[in-house]
Amino acid sequence: MSGVLLAGPAVRAVATGADHVTMLCGPRGASAAALLPHVDEVLVWEAPWEGTRPPTVDEADVEDLLRSLRDAAYDVALVVTSFEQSPLPIALLLRMAHVPRIGAESSDHMGTLIDVQHRRLPGRHDAEAALDTAVALGFSPRTGDDGRLRVLPTPDTTGLTGNGPYVVLHPGTSAPDRDWDAGRAAEAVALLADAGHRVVVTGGPRESALTRRVSGDTAVDLGGRTDLRTLAGVLRTADVVVAGDTGPAHLAAATGTPVVSVGSPAVPAERRSPYGVPAVLLGDQQNPGADTGRPGLNEALPDDVVRAVQKLLKECT
Repeated sequence: MSGVLLAGPAVRAVATGADHVTMLCGPRGASAAALLPHVDEVLVWEAPWEGTRPPTVDEADVEDLLRSLRDAAYDVALVVTSFEQSPLPIALLLRMAHVPRIGAESSDHMGTLIDVQHRRLPGRHDAEAALDTAVALGFSPRTGDDGRLRVLPTPDTTGLTGNGPYVVLHPGTSAPDRDWDAGRAAEAVALLADAGHRVVVTGGPRESALTRRVSGDTAVDLGGRTDLRTLAGVLRTADVVVAGDTGPAHLAAATGTPVVSVGSPAVPAERRSPYGVPAVLLGDQQNPGADTGRPGLNEALPDDVVRAVQKLLKECT
């Protein structure tokens, strides 16, 4: 989901020079792709080189993907990857599908596979790098586009959250090895409530037990009660979002809400930092990826979370 949301500014730039925009992404990013402005169609394909349990090449049905791409007869393809990913596999498939012009970010030699190969500038966020690549391919943003993350209008979620200001805490993560300790998350909820904040805890259908434990008798528990669009609505009207994973953090940023990120310091800032909104990143940012002997999220102490929330509230008022 994170990569799809970070591609949003680049997608909007492509839409300025295209009659039809199709986004090809994996199953985990499909709902996010449907939330991006100017995406006309979402093509879902699970690649055999992505995810913690990728399918085999046969299971991925590469031939079926190639047929779909050939039938659509696309004119141009922009490959958007994060810093540590290679555009080579999908560029090869796009070339096999007879897409005549392909652009991607890469510092490696790609031969004839990529027509426009953009080299990332130092210090560029993934969202900025994707937009830079779109511009190199000939697609410039609309006049007045601020380049921030954005999603389509969200529904009114007052019926779920109740009236009045609130802080969202989203404790779950997509990778178990990056889980934020549930006990610490629950303590953070209690301390936020003691500090006078109303707290709403969010999570997916498989995280209901986690959100129930973290909410306790203090917070509003929305675990398993929101799809992605509804979750975006909940995040949009929050004062601050405390997120244990990059996906909810970037979704909050796409709604314009300040973020406290307790994501693993092993994730580079180019991916982890919520883009375009006030944010606090907890953890050892001076030594990302260091072997601390414990999961990175566990470094985010409840007191740190409360101080970070109060810091953002003070800055944004």
